[in-house]
Amino acid sequence: MEVFSITKNVRMSAQKMREVVRQIQGLSAVQATHVLAVVPRKSARVVAMTLKSAIANAENNAGMKLANLIVKEAVAGTASTFKRVTPKARGSMGPILKRNCHVKIVLSDS
Repeated sequence: MEVFSITKNVRMSAQKMREVVRQIQGLSAVQATHVLAVVPRKSARVVAMTLKSAIANAENNAGMKLANLIVKEAVAGTASTFKRVTPKARGSMGPILKRNCHVKIVLSDS
């Protein structure tokens, strides 16, 4: 059986988030929690929060045991981008792209 948790519209680019998400794929839920605790990045805190929510969903909603849970899938995808501009030379404008992302973590008990 699989359970998942999604955190939407995180104010960080998906590229930065993917670096952390790749580290926990295939690990047990307990190991993934320990790995995220020592990674010194803002994205690790967001992924840890999503993983904690997925673990709570598995235990409370599906009745799974924490010891059997494995991170089957961990994905960081792009969300909507805020578009802003900054003044440039000779009266022109330069784009500023403020990127967002969604984080999805799927846990399995196999």
